Amino acid sequence: MIYVVALSIAILLGLLIQNRIKPSILFFGLILIYYFFDLIKIDTLLKNFVNQSLVTLILLLMVSIVLEKTTFIAALSSKLFSPSLNKSVLTLSFFTSVLSAFLNNTAVVAALMSVIKQNRYHAPSKLLLSLSYAAIFGGTVTLVGTSTNLIVNGFVLERGLPSLEMFDFVYVGIPIALAGAFVLVFITRFLPDYKSEVNYESYFIEARVQADSSLVGKSIKENGLRNLEYLFLSEVLRNGHILSPVHPNEILQAGDVLIFSGDIKEIALLQKFKGLEFLHVKHDLSKNLLEAIVSHESTMVGKTLKEVNFRTKFDASVVALKRGTQKLSGKIGESVLCAGDSLVLAVGNDFYQRDNLKKNFYLLNDLHINNKLSQMQSLFAILSFLAVIVLSVFKVLSLLKGLFILLAIFLVLKLLSFDEIKRRFPYDLVLIIGSALGMSGVILESGLAQAIAKGLIGTFEGMGVYGVFFAIYLFTALLTEIITNNAAAALAFPIAYSTALSLDVNYLPFVMAVAYGASASFITPYGYQTNLMVSTAGGYSFKNFLQSGVLVSLMHGVIVIWLVPIFFPF
Repeated sequence: MIYVVALSIAILLGLLIQNRIKPSILFFGLILIYYFFDLIKIDTLLKNFVNQSLVTLILLLMVSIVLEKTTFIAALSSKLFSPSLNKSVLTLSFFTSVLSAFLNNTAVVAALMSVIKQNRYHAPSKLLLSLSYAAIFGGTVTLVGTSTNLIVNGFVLERGLPSLEMFDFVYVGIPIALAGAFVLVFITRFLPDYKSEVNYESYFIEARVQADSSLVGKSIKENGLRNLEYLFLSEVLRNGHILSPVHPNEILQAGDVLIFSGDIKEIALLQKFKGLEFLHVKHDLSKNLLEAIVSHESTMVGKTLKEVNFRTKFDASVVALKRGTQKLSGKIGESVLCAGDSLVLAVGNDFYQRDNLKKNFYLLNDLHINNKLSQMQSLFAILSFLAVIVLSVFKVLSLLKGLFILLAIFLVLKLLSFDEIKRRFPYDLVLIIGSALGMSGVILESGLAQAIAKGLIGTFEGMGVYGVFFAIYLFTALLTEIITNNAAAALAFPIAYSTALSLDVNYLPFVMAVAYGASASFITPYGYQTNLMVSTAGGYSFKNFLQSGVLVSLMHGVIVIWLVPIFFPF
């Protein structure tokens, strides 16, 4: 059986690296295969999907929806920047780390990206990568700082061991965040210095419909404006009002301003339409535009805009598309989308009501999807959340019960709606974690984990327990750079746990090595979602990540290897 399980894990790892199939499908598919071959019992399989740490994570993400709508992030973030780049990086890093210790990292980065782009002192490309790294630092400070810590705690509970405490991670996490801030100041010298916002005007071609034009009185479709080569009719400006997305049956009127997006070099295509007057008038379209980044979990990855029927699916049209510093050309509708692509969307009235937004995009400059709470509501939401954390630390009320109560209060007070819960529910994360818990048990019970542990001990026995501990951390850190952090934790935990048992030492330092190693995703933009978010927005190349990430990884590794055995002795 050990060889069957080893082969299945090898295949899983290969598929994860290829990134062609969603991790949730791969993990859930494998656990079902284990069930069909009687490697896991059905009651054990189902129990893993209601694991205490998994339920806590879900509740935390739901409660975070309300915290994201508070006004305090925007109010405090206005004081982050100064003429000194070094001081700005330090302040940004500390602020981000504190937020990320308790809030969802993705939400924190999404909120602060807009603030960074609007700062008047420094190019966003000098700050955005530091934002992502600081969010990762902050996530390692508390049990709830990142889903990785909660997943690892889920594995601990599954083995019948005492739960990790809320602030078990601070002894190593805080030094990482403090030292990391100064490393981020140093790496800014490696980062490009340019404005990374999309230049909207360079993508626009404007043409006014003259009174004697043959286009007047006919629909967009009848005039042949729907299928132009390399150009796309994204908006119609009529009497100061914007019509977007443009319906194919919309009847054109004299004086309409047609706004096309696409390849500016193909403007000659519009010359065949009699009565179109090219314009150079700049209209303020910013209120109708939204910047969004394609999520690594999006079902659109690998497909064209036409294939996914983008306009109908989201009630929005793509005005511009950007992929790092790469210049894209050709038809926008036939561009194959990649994770990390930055899209400029002209959104319709129903865009924010679509329930698939969070699965497909990281929304930036998003002013409508979450209506901000009032100051009193914001204060109540923050204080009540902090109260739950404090009560759980002093063991007055368990974190699980506290979050249940808080979620109920938010629903009763209408600070949160069931529609928001439905849109934001982390289905993929539930499948990954629930399946990973079952896989961890199979890897242990099959003997595979023990076999790998013996191999590690045999290889590093000359260095003693400390050397094996180092090997576990290094293995997990390398794994998280090529697959997701949650997947790395799932594969590394059973090996780390078996290694501790084989050496007859305390399991905690090895568990911590997995937790910190799985969060050490700095060298590539693909291992962690916040890296992917800033990759395109900052115009970073793989070389930028490599140069900066290696230094940050070394700092992170040195602190973990040094401090974990001190606070969690073997």
